[in-house]
Amino acid sequence: MSIFDEGIARRPGEITEAEWRQRLELAACYQVFDFLGWTESIFNHISVRVPGPEKHYLVNPFGLNYAEITASNLIKVDVNGQLVTPSVYGGNRAGFIIHGAVHDARDDAHCVMHTHTDSGMAVACSQDGISYDNFYGAQLFGRVAYHDFEGITVHREEQARLLASLGNKSILVLKNHGLLVVEKSLMKAFWLMWTLQRACDVQCRVETMGNKSIPVSDAIRRQSAFDGENFDPDGLLGQKMLEAMVRKMDIVRHNLYPNFRF
Repeated sequence: MSIFDEGIARRPGEITEAEWRQRLELAACYQVFDFLGWTESIFNHISVRVPGPEKHYLVNPFGLNYAEITASNLIKVDVNGQLVTPSVYGGNRAGFIIHGAVHDARDDAHCVMHTHTDSGMAVACSQDGISYDNFYGAQLFGRVAYHDFEGITVHREEQARLLASLGNKSILVLKNHGLLVVEKSLMKAFWLMWTLQRACDVQCRVETMGNKSIPVSDAIRRQSAFDGENFDPDGLLGQKMLEAMVRKMDIVRHNLYPNFRF
């Protein structure tokens, strides 16, 4: 049983059960990002494509903190950023330029995550980019692409260049800017973003020590990338990670710590 099942009973009649479940999962993910400190005031986005033939996706309304995002106040837009259903909120043009372009061009892009964390931006500003020479970085081998900085992403003409840079990869390092993850589901995107964030955290710590990383061979990197994604026998690694983090967030917020004596 999923921790999101309880929220299904609160579904408004005009929203399908499939979309409402996506809204629950996405709203939870926004609040988990806030809990983890992966936020940048009211900026950045996590978007999820809505089931159906239309290229519509759910994203945060511009002006709300991640901690304020709920299943009902997420906005649904098309790839041009136009509201599909009425809302008192609008969106952020910078998000539409990136997320709309990816959802439109990549049929497998069901979830797109963009962050401006300190270590993520630091690595994005580094000439060498992502290091594959730590436990987490090795799991990213073969997944990473890079896009040159063109300023704030509000110009539609950048979309084609951004898509060309991304290609068929799951991670796009926006140079001098931040990190982007593109995946086939929100759960898998969460696993990959968590791994990417940890890789950047460790890389920055190593560099502050003034030491060079111990090199890892490409063969070990390839094996690590495969094993990191496939070691869970149930194939539910991302779901297990996100649901565990939601439970941890609830424990801290509501002082629901289990008594270890039982």
